[in-house]
Amino acid sequence: MIAIIALCLYPAYLVYWASSFADEHGCKLHEGFVNPCVVNAHDYGEQLYNSFASGWFMIITVPVATVTLLVLLKSSLLSIFRALRRH
Repeated sequence: MIAIIALCLYPAYLVYWASSFADEHGCKLHEGFVNPCVVNAHDYGEQLYNSFASGWFMIITVPVATVTLLVLLKSSLLSIFRALRRH
């Protein structure tokens, strides 16, 4: 379940990474189109654009992560209550 939550929050991490990278290197970043971002003679524009645009996946992944977290919490609480009943 923790792996599912981490996977669901991965688009948020990608948006954070792309924004941070672009800010650190003075690059322009938005969802409209790819902007060049040359760092050490390598253009990261396409990768930054794709990472930043992946934030749209959060429309699906954040609710899935929330439901998974609630199921995990319920399961944990039930296990605790069952263990307390036995003793």
